Amino acid sequence: MRTLRLILGDQLNHQHSWLGELDENVMYCMFEMRQETDYVNHHIQKVVAFFSAMRSFADELRNKGHQVIYFTLDDARNTQSLEHNIELLIKENNITHFEYQLPDEYRLDKQLIEIKNKINIPTHSCDTEHFLTEREELETFFKGKKMYLMESFYRSMRKKFDIMMVDGKPEGGQWNYDKENRKKIPKNHVPVQPYVLEKDVSEIVGLIRNQEINTIGNIQEKSFIWPTTRKESLDLLDFFCEKCLRYFGDFQDAMTPHYWAMYHSRISFSLNVKLIHPLEVVRAVIGHWRKNENEISISQVEGFVRQIIGWREYMRGIYWAKMPDYATLNFFNHQNPLPDWYWTGKTKMKCLSHSIQQSLDYAYAHHIQRLMVTGNFALLAGVHPDEVDQWYLGIYIDALDWVEITNTRGMSQFADGGIVGTKPYVSSASYMDKMSHYCKNCHYNKKGKTGEKACPFNSLYWNFYDRNRALLEKNPRIGMMYRVWDRMDSENKEAILKQADYYLNHINEL
Repeated sequence: MRTLRLILGDQLNHQHSWLGELDENVMYCMFEMRQETDYVNHHIQKVVAFFSAMRSFADELRNKGHQVIYFTLDDARNTQSLEHNIELLIKENNITHFEYQLPDEYRLDKQLIEIKNKINIPTHSCDTEHFLTEREELETFFKGKKMYLMESFYRSMRKKFDIMMVDGKPEGGQWNYDKENRKKIPKNHVPVQPYVLEKDVSEIVGLIRNQEINTIGNIQEKSFIWPTTRKESLDLLDFFCEKCLRYFGDFQDAMTPHYWAMYHSRISFSLNVKLIHPLEVVRAVIGHWRKNENEISISQVEGFVRQIIGWREYMRGIYWAKMPDYATLNFFNHQNPLPDWYWTGKTKMKCLSHSIQQSLDYAYAHHIQRLMVTGNFALLAGVHPDEVDQWYLGIYIDALDWVEITNTRGMSQFADGGIVGTKPYVSSASYMDKMSHYCKNCHYNKKGKTGEKACPFNSLYWNFYDRNRALLEKNPRIGMMYRVWDRMDSENKEAILKQADYYLNHINEL
């Protein structure tokens, strides 16, 4: 019996049971493919990170004695198609059995089922052994519910894995310390310098350019900063625990044009390609906290743990519960194109110019930059969710369909009508000023609703609520905004809506 096992680019799990024993009759295959580089316009750092991580993983498997067939992007045998590459290897190597790990993306799951039905040999699929929940677990948990409330799911995960629990109750007496995690960076506060690698990836960059792969963003090919091996990923996790955890919770929502990494862990790429395990991450963070409880408060730790075992697992569960229909949802029927400057950062709005330029430079922005800057503006501007999805999926190094679409179409754009979020996450300039240092030297006036330099967020905010009144007015978390709007005199409201209309019609000039 000759078995061919497929490993996808986000299935780099060194601890998978497949790899426990050597078997001369088992061959592993991995492919760099145009199928994956071209389905969306990816950031060049994202493509480089995937190829680098895949190559390192393949080398480590070989060093342990496993048989690995690896097609680089320019391999003469590479058909650039998953189906045809598998068919080729089955024929060339007299394969009698085919095995694969269940993909995390609906697109690939569907494709592998089709391949399975075509190849006419016994096929078996297994779990990736990475996530803490099964695909269907969240849907079962919320059976009969219209809204999938993350907090209740998160609490169940804490109990299930006995994480920060004492006698069945949350350690510290609270489940959630989110209210303590919303501090602005003090004026003279200097965050720790980020831990970055400086790897030479010029060979992979040259390959991408020679093959004329369309990419976005910038790269320092002689000093690539992202971890692409398990050891590098664990080193970054250690740095987070040692240098960043003590301030993570306090400043996890804070934004500043002066620092790009702040106190965030930046391990999401490593997690999403499975170089490290979520429980491994959580245990490392909690273990460091236990040793330093006099210096690190529980609020710093709980906020991080919630993101890993709560939000991340929750979003994956939403994905498998609601796909493929979820990818078509457009609650507000938004139809506008994404502004041109989302691809260049060339806008006079400082919050957006910095967040976008940072994304282009590092393939990274933290969750509030994504939600309350770029996502907030796209929602206020009525951008079609498809265009927002394509941008987020392409520009961020950690963006895979299962985590991107639920965060973007659900949390950010409220295109699902409230499955993920209880209300749309929109704000005027007041939130930006409260949580960031962006407004101080901006071209626009943060307090102005109308006039030549009035901050676009202000008029677009009220325009959003006005045009979507029929859809939102009965939402109990929004009623107060309509009462404020209704108390404004008609002349003022007309001026605000006129200002918003002007901005929408001249959006590429903002």
